[in-house]
Order: sequence, then structure tokens, then C-alpha cells
Amino acid sequence: MFTNFNEAKRAIRFPEDRRMFIGINPYALVIIFVFLFLTIGLAWLQYMVLGLPPDPSTVMPAITAADPVGFPLWLRLSHWVNFFFLALIIRSGLSILADHPRLYWNRGCSPRSEWIRFTPVKVPADRVYTAKEDSRYLNPVAGLPGYRHSVGIARSWHFITVPFFLFNGAVCVVLMFFTNQWKRLIPTSWQVLPDAWNVFVHYATFHMPIEPNGFYHFNALQQISYFGVVFILAPIAMISGMSMSPAIENRFHWLPKLFGNRQGARSVHFLVMLAFVAFTIIHVAMIAATGFIRNMNHITVNTDAPMSHTGLYVGLGIVLFTVAFGFLAHWISWQRPRSLQKTEAAINGTLWLNTINKFKPKVYYKQKDISPYFWVNGKMPESDEWLKLAANDFKDFKLKIGGLVENPVELSLEDLKQIGLEQNITMHHCIQGWSGIAEWGGIPLKLLIDMVKPYPAATIAVFYSFGEGIYGGTYYDTHSLDNCLKPESILAWEMNYHTLPEKYGAPLRLRIENQLGYKMVKWISKIEFLETHKHIGKGYGGKNEDDEYFDLLANT
Repeated sequence: MFTNFNEAKRAIRFPEDRRMFIGINPYALVIIFVFLFLTIGLAWLQYMVLGLPPDPSTVMPAITAADPVGFPLWLRLSHWVNFFFLALIIRSGLSILADHPRLYWNRGCSPRSEWIRFTPVKVPADRVYTAKEDSRYLNPVAGLPGYRHSVGIARSWHFITVPFFLFNGAVCVVLMFFTNQWKRLIPTSWQVLPDAWNVFVHYATFHMPIEPNGFYHFNALQQISYFGVVFILAPIAMISGMSMSPAIENRFHWLPKLFGNRQGARSVHFLVMLAFVAFTIIHVAMIAATGFIRNMNHITVNTDAPMSHTGLYVGLGIVLFTVAFGFLAHWISWQRPRSLQKTEAAINGTLWLNTINKFKPKVYYKQKDISPYFWVNGKMPESDEWLKLAANDFKDFKLKIGGLVENPVELSLEDLKQIGLEQNITMHHCIQGWSGIAEWGGIPLKLLIDMVKPYPAATIAVFYSFGEGIYGGTYYDTHSLDNCLKPESILAWEMNYHTLPEKYGAPLRLRIENQLGYKMVKWISKIEFLETHKHIGKGYGGKNEDDEYFDLLANT
């Protein structure tokens, strides 16, 4: 356990350059300017040429017994629970983004092809530059965990909160349709579109329209905005997040294509987050501008009292609780990260194991899809043993396979090549967020498993590397035999139809396509079949799982 931030900073090896920076592709800027012109610009043009349009709020229909009145307890609870979880999701999501602070619309993530980057660092062309070096850290005001640079901890917070956020939203939507509250959000006439535009023109030109009493109904622009947040933004956030899962992407290739590709899904996921933030800022501003105390009473205590401060105090209490929990979350991230890792595994590990982990990868990509650039990651081996083997092109290398098997073996690269060759073109999904498509050629794990015949007690395979983890010690990772036997699971000695380069894992690297990249061990030295992962290393299934609190099962 680190005792202070400087000690942690030295141990975690932050890149030296930590300046904050936002670089946007000129084409992206053009799109932003076009969007602003088509919204605010056209609103001003209409105002200057035709004057203010009629305010539809002046002819609101009369309230009937069938219309919703006030906000029932379940809706008020859902509103504030949503606020709490969304704050955690956004802050942890920003920390995940900071681990690869570049967003793309292409699948290969080549340097300088990003449409926006949050780093001043340009990828150098004169040396090997790893994706780990490119990562950033965030101030804890913005990011969760903040300062502590581990995407594993950020992912734990993200995936702990996402299921509760979705459950809360699903319950709210179901109850909405079982009551008359759906009428608040769902338009029943296309007239809502021109009415919403007329209201927008008023706001955009700094003319406040007549504000209906939100205790009974919203104006057209509010209705469309709330409808969009609940029924458009939230589903897009969920689907774009699912599209980044290697287990889902490698089985249902059509899903990421809804966004262009996997990186398109990541960019859309970010844009949805920005939309949530923008909506929240505008939402709070309008609440304040149209009667803060009265509106707070509506959504906290379900009264239409304009003078009572009860709702204000309750709402501020919830906000202060959310802020206080942010401090607690930061403390947990630093002082109890293992508990956080275990909690996330308890919530999602079993869920993933029984759902998306069962998906079998399908061949999809062709040679024309191979990425022109493939990010390098991992700490190159420095041991004398590996250096000597590399100097002789690994001709003396022997892969040792043992543990709970009937037939332990030692096989050279030539021996492995004689057994069989499988060539697959697949997408690599790094936990940091980048991706790349490459051809991998090697021996199917199934052939090796059939050869060594693991005992019934063996449930996992441990893959050891010649390399070390970021904190030292032999790098290793574990996989269930079920995943090792899935299609496209191989030990690769070939990349893009050439001998596997040293920087990408020679002499052998693992490919199991329903998992994230850190599970695909490079520079493999030996394989061991065991009963459980709990007696290897610190007992969490891999070097990154032990030291950086990554997931044992890396399906998403």
C-alpha cells in the first residue's frame, strides 16, 4: 500500500508529460460549426427575418383527470438515483477514456487519424512508443478514481454502477407505462416538433417563453428533450458500450457496424456522455431560471408550493451526499482497491460467465481489413534467457507444457509448426480502448490440449511470459479450458503472414478472441494446467489482475 501520492506516482510510472490538451481534427470542427449554425444560427436568422414565432405555451390544453399530476414517489426516487449513478458512471468513464486519450472513427487507430485527442503528445516515429506510455491521469474532481492511474479501478467503478443504472431506468420506464406518467415524456402528435422549434427559438434568442407549471405538464421542447434522454440517449449508451465488448463484437459483427465500427461505437459512447452532461447543465439552469424552489419541491416532496424550502433542502442534501460519496469513492480506490475488484467480480463476473462468455467467435475479417498500424504494448523481456533465444531467432526455444496433464511435453517452434497451422484475421481489443485488426497464424490450443491430456481436475491453463509486469515479477495470465477450446484460440508465431515480431510477442503469443488484450500473453515461455488460479501469484488470475485490479474474465 502506498503511503503518499509521490510514492505511488513513482511506482506507477506516469509518463512525464501531464499537460492537459484538447486537439480536434479540422473536419470535426467543421461539423461542430455546421451543427451550431443549423440550430442556434437558424434560430437567430428566423428571429431577425420573421421575428419571434408564436409561443405554443400560451395555448396549453386544460388539465383533465386522465393527465398526470405531480411526481409519484417511485419517479422521484428514480430521478435522484439516476443522478447519483450517472455521476459515478461519467467520472469513471472519463478515467477509462484517459487510458487511451484518443478517439477515432476508423478500426485501426493509426496515429494522427484520431478526430479528437486529450493529450499534447504526438506519437513519435523514431522509437517504439507503447500505448501504456500514451495514457493520462485525471484530477479526482473530474475522474474516478483520480490520480491513481489504473484503468482496472476505473472499470470496477464503471461496471459496478452500470447494472444499477440500467435497472433503475428499466423499472422507471415500466412503471411509467403502467401509470399515466408516460404522457409527460411521449408526444402524441407530430405538432410537438414545430412547437419545440418555436420554444427553442425563444430560448436561443434570449426570450423566455411562458413556462408551464411542470407539476402538470412540460412545454414541447422539454418533452422532446426528456424523451430523447430516456428513449434515445440511454439505449445508445447501452448498445455502443456492448459494441466494444470483444465477446460480443467477435460473435455479432453487425452490432458495432451500427456505429461504423468498434471505434465508432467508442466515439458515440463519448458523445452520448457529452450529451448527458450538456442536458444536465441546461436542465439545472432552467430549473433555476423558472422557479428553483418550486421546481425542487416538485421533484423531491411532490408539492406545488412556491414558498416552502423543504424540497430545496432535500435536493441539496442529495447533491451533498453524492459529492461526499465521491470523496469516499476516491478513498476506497486508494485504500481498498482489492475490495472494489472483488465487488465488481461478484456483480459482473458470474453474469458475464453465464452470458457473453458463452459466445463463440466467428470468422469475419478479410486480408484487406488488416490495420496499417498496430499499437505496441507490454514490457519487453530483459532476461538473459530470452535475449539469447532471440539472438538465435528462437531456434533453441522449447515450449514447456506441464502441470495436471498425462503427457507433459517440450516442443520447439518447428515441432509446433509440424503439428498444425491455423490462420485467423481478428480484431484485437485492448483494455485501454484502442483496437487493431491483424492476421495471426499458429497452432490451435485444442490440438495441444488433446496432446497433453489434462486431468479432470484441471480447469485452467496458465500462460507464463518471458516478460515482466509493470511492477516487476513474471507476467502471466490464466484462462478457463472452455475459452481455450473456443474457435480461433491459438498460440501464434505468425503476424500478418510474417514471423511474429519481437515487439508483438515472439516467439509465441496467445490469441483468445473473446477476451481483452491483456489476457493474450506475449513472449510465452511455458504453459501449466492447474485446478484453480487462486494459488498462482496473488491469486486473482493474472499479473494485471494481481497488480492493477483488472478483471479475471475480460469479455467487455
